[in-house]
Amino acid sequence: MKRIVCIILTVVTLAALAACGARNKSIDYLVLVNKENKLPDDWEEKLETVTVKNSLGDDVEVEKEAYGAYLKLKDALAAEDVRVDLDSARRSVAEQQRIWDDFMEKYGETYTKRTVAVPGYSEHHTGLALDLYLNIDGEDVYYNEDMVEYPEVWEKIHAKLAEYGFILRYLEGKEAITGYGYEPWHIRYVGSAEIAKEIADRGVTFEEYLGRLPEGDVAPPKD
Repeated sequence: MKRIVCIILTVVTLAALAACGARNKSIDYLVLVNKENKLPDDWEEKLETVTVKNSLGDDVEVEKEAYGAYLKLKDALAAEDVRVDLDSARRSVAEQQRIWDDFMEKYGETYTKRTVAVPGYSEHHTGLALDLYLNIDGEDVYYNEDMVEYPEVWEKIHAKLAEYGFILRYLEGKEAITGYGYEPWHIRYVGSAEIAKEIADRGVTFEEYLGRLPEGDVAPPKD
């Protein structure tokens, strides 16, 4: 009997150590990627992702741990009759380059710089940034101009984020710091409910929490 117990304890211990080792060797969940901070060069080599299909039939690639947290968030919201799905998550640097080149060819440099992140400087490269869309009364609502018509729904979503390690990434009125306008659908996994709660409770941006304020003008230009 003692031998069996010892074997079980050994297996459990080894599994725990393996899990800790995997986590320690993983990516930095507090990585800052924005208009002034580039994606780390070895990020795509270390990144572990899953690819899932949303209700629209589109494939969405997400960092593995962030996706697990998202599923818990989604279930918690569904319990309150709030239904969401993933519109987009990870985009590779190569894919962003194709988007950039396409916009440059079609719309020119000024418009492209205003609307598209420079390849290598998009938070979506991390796989930790998730764009959500809504399902209202059985109908998918995914266009930005339509989603902003449901502030009360977003308020319920935002109230749940920190519990599952997510923050609202682009806060209203913080464009001069984040470089982007308010996006109620854009959430970011930071790997810890405690950290997410601290950021939310303080009402600060990710940049402010990390003490990494922009050195230049990163606010989107106005028309």
